[in-house]
Amino acid sequence: MKQSFICPCYNEEKNIKPFAKAVLDAFANTDEYELVFINDGSADNTIGELKKLKKESCQNIKIINFSRNFGKEAAMYAGLEHCCGEYITIIDTDLQQNPEIVKEMINILENDKSVDSVCACQENRHENAFFKFCKKSFYKFADKYTDTHFVDGASDFRTFRKSVKDAILSMGEYYRFSKGIFSWVGFKTKWFDYENIERVAGTTKWNFWGLFKYSIEGIVGFSTTPLLIAAG
Repeated sequence: MKQSFICPCYNEEKNIKPFAKAVLDAFANTDEYELVFINDGSADNTIGELKKLKKESCQNIKIINFSRNFGKEAAMYAGLEHCCGEYITIIDTDLQQNPEIVKEMINILENDKSVDSVCACQENRHENAFFKFCKKSFYKFADKYTDTHFVDGASDFRTFRKSVKDAILSMGEYYRFSKGIFSWVGFKTKWFDYENIERVAGTTKWNFWGLFKYSIEGIVGFSTTPLLIAAG
């Protein structure tokens, strides 16, 4: 298998088929890729749509069904454990991240053997000014006060080699912060800007407090600063 798509899903029943079709339109040879869907305890009929898609589609599909909502980090980790591609892409199923861009990512990896990971940065976020300010402030703070380099606007939307996957799976943290982990394990990363498009259906699952908690976990996980403050 050449290419694996890791596709976390939480209440995305209306986006499953459009997303699968978008991948099919971008990658005509279905024998070269697999779709690894992780249903993260959805409250809607996401699992039903996934099972229906697997039954009806010509695409190679794996379904991982969580017993409850464990969060996107757990979903991505499960996807990494079960994928088998030479290249691996983490991508959302709401179609804000265009599968066509994955072809550009793969092309970079195939033409430059020194690059191990290609990561998309959000050039223009479709969010209110407050959310944009908070996210920008987080990246600045995290990059300055942690032991890991954080790139402003870095997203989970990335394509990387199997060697990167193996390094990430070797880390057994319970509280995972993938943006930090990808940076911490090393490997050469190429960054490029992309514009998030509007989701096809549904609403974002993130709110301010969810993002705040996630940010704190990331900073604590990759910095000794909180310990020094507590000790001092």
